[in-house]
Amino acid sequence: MRARRTTVRHSRLIAAVLSMFTMAALAVSGTGAAATPGSGTASVAAADRAASAVASLGIAGTAWTADRRTGAVRVFVDATVGDADLAALRHATGRLPGTVVLERLDGRLRTLVSGGDGIHASGRRCSAGVNVRAGSTYYFVTAGHCADGAPTWYTSSAMTTVIGPTGGSSFPGNDFGVVRYANPAVPHPGTVGTVDVTGAGTAFVGQSVCRRGATTGVRCGVVTALNVTVNYGSGATVHGLIQTNICAEPGDSGGPLYAGDKVIGILSGGSGNCTTGGTSYYQPIQEVLNTYGVSVY
Repeated sequence: MRARRTTVRHSRLIAAVLSMFTMAALAVSGTGAAATPGSGTASVAAADRAASAVASLGIAGTAWTADRRTGAVRVFVDATVGDADLAALRHATGRLPGTVVLERLDGRLRTLVSGGDGIHASGRRCSAGVNVRAGSTYYFVTAGHCADGAPTWYTSSAMTTVIGPTGGSSFPGNDFGVVRYANPAVPHPGTVGTVDVTGAGTAFVGQSVCRRGATTGVRCGVVTALNVTVNYGSGATVHGLIQTNICAEPGDSGGPLYAGDKVIGILSGGSGNCTTGGTSYYQPIQEVLNTYGVSVY
């Protein structure tokens, strides 16, 4: 069950996380040779044990996802994870049934503050995700690490035109928040750039998707994994994320991930950059809508 903590405390872990796979050959299995994953109940138990073993180590700069159907677990490690931590990962998972594969990421996993349009608060810059409403009250969704501890948001770094206050945030555990439109002079159309958003969707591996952010604009790629846990360090671990091969940079945090006219996620973080490539992670949108009782329009 996903850990959750809703908070309004200030967090220095602000931003949009990026990364690109370097799929290094670091395979680990239960016997030293590639073990054959089990099936059914045995596979579920194997995947859960392996994922729990990785989580218990608490190594910053790691992300992981378990396939409970096959018992396989993929663990992603960034450039900050050294030999000692790699050895600990191998030791913790090497005697378990199923297959654990370690894959090296370029750069460092991080949240970056620096869907769309840029939003500004004191000392931080992020992106609006998607506009939503509850009755006649309008909000936009953004990343929780952006909204956390930021009482008021503005349209520019000059902070002369107010948008409105943070209406709630959840980070870590989750990574989402909402900001209420309080200034009638600030428009809030149901679009992501030029795309008219008609609803919310659910991601699947191999799906063609795009994201939009204030720093790097529109970038497209594919969904590469689901239900990923990312440990950004300093106690900031987020669960249940969508992973893509799309790059992102500081200031893109909170921007929308979408497929056609359906929004499916909000940018949490990643590694890499948009010059050499990267990997990015997204909070699924449906949980945000359910938590705050809002809908896309």
